Amino acid sequence: MAIPRILVVDDDMDMRQMMTQFLRQNGTIALPAANEAEVRTHIDGGRVDLVLLDVMLGDENGLEICRQLRTEQDVPIIMVSALSADSQRMEGYAVGADDYIAKPFNPELLLARIKAVLSRTRRSASLVHRRNTKSFRFSGWLYDAKSGEILSPAHIQVTLSRRETALLQVLLANPHIPLTREEIATSLDVTGETQPANEASGRAIDVLVGRLRNKIETNPKDPQILKTERGVGYVFAVDVEVFET
Repeated sequence: MAIPRILVVDDDMDMRQMMTQFLRQNGTIALPAANEAEVRTHIDGGRVDLVLLDVMLGDENGLEICRQLRTEQDVPIIMVSALSADSQRMEGYAVGADDYIAKPFNPELLLARIKAVLSRTRRSASLVHRRNTKSFRFSGWLYDAKSGEILSPAHIQVTLSRRETALLQVLLANPHIPLTREEIATSLDVTGETQPANEASGRAIDVLVGRLRNKIETNPKDPQILKTERGVGYVFAVDVEVFET
């Protein structure tokens, strides 16, 4: 696995150096930046896996930089700010931040939040991996990703909606891995926004899972393929065989 490259954006030199040094000591490549121009230089010059972005950057606005970055790419962004009111946090999420950490913070907590965001975004990327190139066999079912057709163990073609098909693809790419509703929602873009999954998107996932269960489970009330993982979300609880079509 590649070493994470983290862009540390803060106009306070002492804070920037402290965070950069701490992150380098904890297994990352930390790249310092003091303003939007330096952010652009790093973004355009190579891979950046996550941006730690201060809200107040002298004459520049970190929220506006976040908003602009989000329109251009999907790099994870964690806002860092001394402004910690709920309304200020919501402003950060509204412009596309993946997380929001208030100053002063425990460096170990910052590291944990960075790892969590990187893990979530990497898994979200893996959720779409292998789509449209292979066929999948599970519990007697056969799904052809190229044609979108799915055959039951009795060789009967079952019709899935676009959303049901997308959910099935997510699950097939991640067998035996418990997925949170947020991870599934992010992959399916249920809300159509980059904010963390909320109650509405969670209910939408539950409904979608129920619909898929009705089509692939022998007894949807006692699912054996797509199970509920208590306290987490859902898990595709059967082996998946993947082969080239």
